Amino acid sequence: MNVKTRNKRRRWMAFAAIPLLLAAMLYGVGSGSVQISVVEIWRVLFGEGEAVHETIIWNIRLPRVLVGLLTGACLAASGALLQGVMRNPLADPGIVGVSAGGGLAAVIALVLFPQFSYMLPGFAFIGALVASLVIYVLAWDGGSSPVKIVLAGIAVNALLGGIMNGIMVLNSDRIQSVIPWLAGGLSGRSWPHLEFLLPYAIVGLGLVPFAAKTSNLLMLGDQSAQSLGQHVERQRFLIIALASLLAGAAVSVAGLIGFVGLIVPHAVRLALGEDYRYLLPFSMVGGAILLVVADTAARSWFDPLELPAGVLLACIGAPFFLMLLKKRRLIR
Repeated sequence: MNVKTRNKRRRWMAFAAIPLLLAAMLYGVGSGSVQISVVEIWRVLFGEGEAVHETIIWNIRLPRVLVGLLTGACLAASGALLQGVMRNPLADPGIVGVSAGGGLAAVIALVLFPQFSYMLPGFAFIGALVASLVIYVLAWDGGSSPVKIVLAGIAVNALLGGIMNGIMVLNSDRIQSVIPWLAGGLSGRSWPHLEFLLPYAIVGLGLVPFAAKTSNLLMLGDQSAQSLGQHVERQRFLIIALASLLAGAAVSVAGLIGFVGLIVPHAVRLALGEDYRYLLPFSMVGGAILLVVADTAARSWFDPLELPAGVLLACIGAPFFLMLLKKRRLIR
């Protein structure tokens, strides 16, 4: 892709990002077992709509959409950061063990200490960060190459998944509330969940733009980054910690949703290039749109049943990602 084409795409994406985000929100608020028109949504927002529509929008759909926006943005930003720091477009919070760390901590809180469930985002962040530290220590050998981090992450992911399954088997009488969470989705998410997620998301997403320059330099390789004055190991650790915060916040509220952090940054990279000044913000917008649309489709297409968004994303995301791989000739 030449520079002129890439810059043109970036301009078009900048103009289209906000309208697409608003369209996804309107789709999420208006769709479901009770269809609500855009005009009626507008009336409700200004206090002039029907009472039943006001109840549906304010108490059920709007908070769920807002949680989906923040969760999708956090997952996509986390995936983009991990792909940059590991110089691997296949890196993802779910693959390298970060989500599994947050998931294990959340399962411990839900199953063993339900009285502390109000601290779930904090548990998930601590779990994700501890998993990241373990991965980093295991990969350290006078330095921590991206390949070693990925391999250590895969091993830690398998270990944490086994521990998680063991806890649920030993506490089978308490896992009914955990099973939907493991599938990943936004069912039942409302204003309290938004309040849980909001401070973590604000801090994490607010720090993301400051990681763009460092991510660009790390993509050049350790020696090149060091020659440009970067403290590679310290910067890599800080970015992994930020990715852990974002993934932990998302996991604590939405469960183990996969593919958002993998597909969205990869698709944005194909369209707009490797520059993290553009990759990070457009990944956040793309992740927010994808999760809201997927969640809305999962609860409205199969009415009266509600499919977890994580299941729908897995069914759609895996073939889509394989198509991307084939297009890029990464598999033969």
